[in-house]
Amino acid sequence: MKTKNNMTLNEFKDKHYGVKGTKSRDELDNGYENFKLGSLLHEARLEKGMTQAELAEKVGTTKSYISKIENNIKEVRLSTLQKIVQLGLGGQLELSIKL
Repeated sequence: MKTKNNMTLNEFKDKHYGVKGTKSRDELDNGYENFKLGSLLHEARLEKGMTQAELAEKVGTTKSYISKIENNIKEVRLSTLQKIVQLGLGGQLELSIKL
């Protein structure tokens, strides 16, 4: 994706946050991944027509915890994420690793 001055997103991040592997760039990238995960869970929950309280009850956690994950306040453990997706939303979690 190019910006108005023909700079790609990665070029912008390199310029303003440093290259991959630097502390500020890694913090930016990790923060985005957590935000994206919370947003994906939020969208999936709404698509299922569920409230945070309903999802929390199905998973065996609290509404507050679901809210914190969706709003990028709290990081979620992989095992808990699997429970949310499978038990709570009736979905399947797919992961990938990019090198």
